[in-house]
Amino acid sequence: MTSLFDTVSLGGLRLPNRVVMAPMTRIRSDRDGLATASMATYYAQRASAGLIISEGVRPTPVGQSNPLTPGLHTPAQVDSWRQVTSAVHAHHGRIFAQIMHAGRISHPDTTGHQPVAPSAVAAREVYVYTPTGPQLTPTPRALSTREVAAEVQNFAAAARRAVEAGFDGVEVHGANGYLIGQFLAGNANLRTDRYGGTIAGRIRFAVEAVAATVDAIGADRVGLRLSPGAGIGDAIDTDIPETYGALLAELVPLGPAYLHLASTEDEVLLGLRRAWPGTLIVNPSAANSPVQATRADAERWLAQGADLVSFGRAHLANPDLVERFRADLPLTEADRNTFYTGGDDGYLTYPAYDARLAAPASA
Repeated sequence: MTSLFDTVSLGGLRLPNRVVMAPMTRIRSDRDGLATASMATYYAQRASAGLIISEGVRPTPVGQSNPLTPGLHTPAQVDSWRQVTSAVHAHHGRIFAQIMHAGRISHPDTTGHQPVAPSAVAAREVYVYTPTGPQLTPTPRALSTREVAAEVQNFAAAARRAVEAGFDGVEVHGANGYLIGQFLAGNANLRTDRYGGTIAGRIRFAVEAVAATVDAIGADRVGLRLSPGAGIGDAIDTDIPETYGALLAELVPLGPAYLHLASTEDEVLLGLRRAWPGTLIVNPSAANSPVQATRADAERWLAQGADLVSFGRAHLANPDLVERFRADLPLTEADRNTFYTGGDDGYLTYPAYDARLAAPASA
């Protein structure tokens, strides 16, 4: 039986284990979207993971979701990420950058721009952080057909910058109701051009974004994250098996390094496992679940055909997560109060397990 601690090939990399650090927004960059020294320490602390996938990194200014999230669209941003990738590599880790365009899950108070999306349809009752606090997302501006093609190239350009910054590859973010997910969702994509209408139209942007990224940096350096049926950000999928089956059929010939699926119904995930012949990463914990995923969750998915398993909050609170799993040590629970507060508290302050502190005091 496959173990979490078995080695595995991923693209051109040989991973020492099958534990992946999932991408997690932490709001710790500076105001210019630059990676910081604290971010370098944070990722280096977790370098024992088989693979680290960074927090979402915007490819353009208008693609930003929240304040204090990082970018990869300026030379200064590229340079700032080198301290992160160098720190991870110095600790023998591997790290992909997640390229994330927020689409309509954004606000002009943050970016200075009206959000863009497939159609001028606001996400219903969805709040986004802004410099003055949470606000409802506004009605976005629909991208023209020519602008959609330009956004495809923005993913590719950000991927080239990621490699320049020292990342081992990139993950194209097609999950959680952001721009690619908005094109896939029938309630967010009301277009009548080649990027909407039919299933073939709604999947086109995702396929073109992955294809352009593969062309830019090579298939073995590109992954894609999806969350079929999750409904996050009011992106409501319809005809899930048909839509995502058609999407995967178009992606298989492109040969990306992996597909990363966020947890939804088991039946959906198992169906997509059968449709995907390549490497599959499964994230077993729903984004809004109050419960951290466990080693048992990972082993269940490995037994059902996943090749690797990603952990978010468990990795956030346990920088030595692989070692804790290996030795069957207790896990620290993540403190939600420090997820998005900035600063090092709740970011760099989770310690590795210390058996001396856990042992009862002698009589």
